[in-house]
Amino acid sequence: MNKLYPIWIVSFLTLLIRPVLGQTLQQEALSSWINLDMATGYETRMAPDIASQMSGWQADEWGNLLMTIGSGPIKQVVACGLDRPSYSVSQITNDGYLRVHRIGRGSSNPLWDQAHEAQIMRILTKQGPVAGVVARSNGHFRQQHADETDIVTADDLWVDIGAESFEEVKTIGVELLDPLARHLPRWIFNNYVGGPDAGTRSGCATIVTLAQSVSGTPTNISASTAFVLSSQKGFGWIGLSSFLSRQVGIEKLIVLGDGGQTRANETRSNSSFGRVEPILEHAGVKEVVWISPLVHQPGSHMESLSTNEANWMLTTIADQLGSTINDPPEWIIAPNRKNFTNSFYDDAYSDQAKLLTHLADAYGVSGHEWSVRRSILEALPDWAKDQAKVDDIGNIIVEMGPEKDTTIFMAHMDEVGYEVGSIDPQGIITLGRKGGAVHSAWEGQTALVHFDPPNAPNPRSGTGTDYHPKWKAQSLGASAPPPIRGIFLARSNPNQKDPNPDAMQVWLGLNKNELTDAGVREGMAVSSFKEAVRIGSSRFAARSLDDRAGSAALLMAIKKINPDELTKKVYLVWSVHEESGHLGALALSKLIGLGSRRIYSVDTFVSSDTPIESPHFAHAILGKGPVLRAIENSGASPVSERAIVIEAAKRAKIPLQIGLTQGSTDGVDFAFWGAPNQGLSWPGRYSHSPGEVLDLRDIDNLAKLVAAVALSTEP
Repeated sequence: MNKLYPIWIVSFLTLLIRPVLGQTLQQEALSSWINLDMATGYETRMAPDIASQMSGWQADEWGNLLMTIGSGPIKQVVACGLDRPSYSVSQITNDGYLRVHRIGRGSSNPLWDQAHEAQIMRILTKQGPVAGVVARSNGHFRQQHADETDIVTADDLWVDIGAESFEEVKTIGVELLDPLARHLPRWIFNNYVGGPDAGTRSGCATIVTLAQSVSGTPTNISASTAFVLSSQKGFGWIGLSSFLSRQVGIEKLIVLGDGGQTRANETRSNSSFGRVEPILEHAGVKEVVWISPLVHQPGSHMESLSTNEANWMLTTIADQLGSTINDPPEWIIAPNRKNFTNSFYDDAYSDQAKLLTHLADAYGVSGHEWSVRRSILEALPDWAKDQAKVDDIGNIIVEMGPEKDTTIFMAHMDEVGYEVGSIDPQGIITLGRKGGAVHSAWEGQTALVHFDPPNAPNPRSGTGTDYHPKWKAQSLGASAPPPIRGIFLARSNPNQKDPNPDAMQVWLGLNKNELTDAGVREGMAVSSFKEAVRIGSSRFAARSLDDRAGSAALLMAIKKINPDELTKKVYLVWSVHEESGHLGALALSKLIGLGSRRIYSVDTFVSSDTPIESPHFAHAILGKGPVLRAIENSGASPVSERAIVIEAAKRAKIPLQIGLTQGSTDGVDFAFWGAPNQGLSWPGRYSHSPGEVLDLRDIDNLAKLVAAVALSTEP
C-alpha cells in the first residue's frame, strides 16, 4: 500500500493546519502502531516477525513483545494490550464466501460489526494477508431490503475473497479459523491520528518510544523495568498475566488501558482485574497504576486521539518510572504490515487491473470529476486525444465515422458521495448528498474534503453548449491541493441500521474559523479514502466501479476500433453528473439526441449474484460475460435492438448474459428524443458501496463487445 503521509509533510495545506513538523513525525509513529496487524489469539503467529524488526525487543512464548532495561530482578512493569478485537473464519461456503465469528467478546461499540460492511478486509493467513471485501446489499435494491432495520452483527457478515467455490478458497490459502482485520490506511488529520483502538495502540507506541529512549542510558530509570506489549488483552490480559506469573517482587505495575471519553490516571485494586488478581498477588503487585487517554468516538473504527494525549501518556509514564526522555522524543515507527499475497492472480488480466485501479482510485464526486476526466484524456490513444472535445460542463466526446445512423456509447465519470453543507462553530460539517450513497457504509469511516481546480468545467457554471478548446486544455492541466483529511462521525446511541441521510457529518479536527482559513467552503466534494484491490484470481474490488469500469471499457474499446472501418457515426462519451440527475447526458441529448439512431449506456448491471440478494431478478453471474441490460427502472429496449447486440456478440464469440435490474442510466435522456437506450454492462456486486466487486474477465469482454457493436453494419 502506498504511504500517504509524505503528502502531508510537503503540502501547503499542512503548513496552514499543522505547522510543527515534529508533530507529523510523531503522528507517523502513532498511526503505524494503530495500523499494525495483531489479532487476539494469533499473537504467536505474528509477534516473532515484528520483534525481529525491532532492536532490543523479543517475542515470548505467549506472543508478548518484551524489552527489559536495567540489571537485576525486574521491579517495574509497563504494559499495554497490542491485540485487537478480531474475527475468525468460522465457515467456508460452497460458493466461496467466508462466514465469521468474533474472537472473544470483541468491541462493545454498537456499530463495530456494521462498520465492516462493504469495506476491504485482510484475512491473515499463514502465507500472508489475503484481500477480501465484506458483502453489503446493493444500493439499488433498497426496496428489497426496506424491512432490514436491525443493526448489523458479526453473524450477518459475509466475506467475498473473489473465490467461486470452496476449493478455490483453499487454493487461495484461506483456512478455517484464520483471523480477519480491516484494511485501513495510516490515518493522520490535523493534530490527530485515527483508527481502531487508536487510544490503546497509541499507548503501545508511547511504551516503545519510552523504552527505546531509556535503553541507551539504563541509569535513566529508577529500577530494572520490563516493557510489555501484551497478547490476548481481549481475553482479560492473558499475555501480561502469563508474564507476571514468572515474576516476584514487582514493586510497580503500570497498565495503559483503552481510550475513553475522559482521561484516566489512577490506581486500581488488584481485585478489579478479575482472574488476574491471584497472579498480581503472586508477583508482589500491591496496586495497579491505570493510565488511559481521552479519545473521540471511543470503540469506533475511526477512534481518534490527539498528539497532546500521546505526549501526556509519555510524560506520565516517564514520571512514574522516575526517568527522563529526549525533548522532543524520538518516536518509534512500527514495522510495516505485510502486503497482500498475489500468487493466485490471473496475470492475463494485469493490464485491465492496472487501468481500472488508475481510474477507480481517482476521486470524482458528481460535479467534481476533474481528476477522473484528466486521467481518461491522458489514457486515450493519441489520435483520439487530439480529436476529443470537452464541453463547459466537463463531458468528453470522441466522434468518428460517417454522418449516418448515429450511435452513442456513454459511460459516466462521477461517483456517489457528498458535498459540504453547513459548518457549525466547532467545525462539524453537515453534508449534502450527491447520488445514492449507502450511508451506513460511510458512517464512522475516513473522510476527505476535496478541492477543485479554478475554472474547471462543471455543471454549476456551464451549459453543455460550449466546446471551446480551453476546456480540454484546462482539463489536461487540471490540478488542486490534496484533500483535507478527517473522519465521518458515527452515532453514539444508534437504534437502527441506517443513519439519517440528512444528518451525515464529518469532522476534520478544526473549528469553523480554522476551516475557513484552510479554504473549506460550502459545495466542496466530500468522500472517503479508497484503495482498489484485486481479490481472488480475476475479481476486483473498489469504490466507484460504477462507473469507472464502464469508463475503462470505453478506453479499452477505442483501441480496438479503426475509425476508417466504421459504417455509421459513433460517439464515445464520458459524461458528468450521472449520479445526481444525468446532467451531462441531458445537456448532450439536447444537442445530438434528435439525430441519434440509438444509445448504449456502458454502466453497471447491478447483480443479485450474492448470498444476501434474492436471485429472482438481476441474477447475472460474475465471470460469465458482459450483460445486455435490456430492462431497468427507466425503460426497456426494443427486441429488435437487443438482437443487434446478441448478433454482434455471437459473431465475435463473446459470452453474453441478458437481464433486468433496478436503477437508471444516462441513455434514458436520449430515449425521449427517439433513440432506444439499452445497457452494455458488466455484472457488479454491492452497488454504490465502498466495496463494489466485478470480474476482470467481464470487463475485458465488455470492451470487445463495445467494439463489436460499434463496428457492426446494422443500420
